[in-house]
Amino acid sequence: MSDSSSAAPVVLDIWCDLQCPDCHRALTDVHALRARYGDRIEVRLRHFPLDKNRHAYAAAQAAEEAVAQDSGRPYTEALLARTADLAAGGEKLLVEVARELGLDAEEFDTALIDGRHMLIVDADQAEGKAIGVTGTPTYVIGGERLDGGKSQEGLRERIEEIADRLLDGRG
Repeated sequence: MSDSSSAAPVVLDIWCDLQCPDCHRALTDVHALRARYGDRIEVRLRHFPLDKNRHAYAAAQAAEEAVAQDSGRPYTEALLARTADLAAGGEKLLVEVARELGLDAEEFDTALIDGRHMLIVDADQAEGKAIGVTGTPTYVIGGERLDGGKSQEGLRERIEEIADRLLDGRG
């Protein structure tokens, strides 16, 4: 059993649009999964800004700047809590949230202007499209894609089933 604890964690990719209210609701499930599995599951935010959300692409770039400033998770969670504000207030909110979290807001502003994180966002979006992601949130775990864009009902339970099977298979 001791070697299973040192095994790489099960990866859960969450394809997300940071202006999407459904992605904000998905945070409840993400927190529950982190509480249940700890470091045995690696939750990775993957960017999938939807065309209908005008500020989602910039928000994805801002989230990558937060990662560069070692605050990816707090920033994305703060942003997801304010999807309506982002829709109404636009890109100035991206810098405002950075400032509220004590991050280098000027660097956020510069990153949004110079587009330094566009390639990461574009690569995520292209990979998402290649595997059939069409809406957000979409979860991928153990090679299985679960679409939460229409309904998140029962998704956490399904993710747990897959994670348990993958983790049990290592013992």
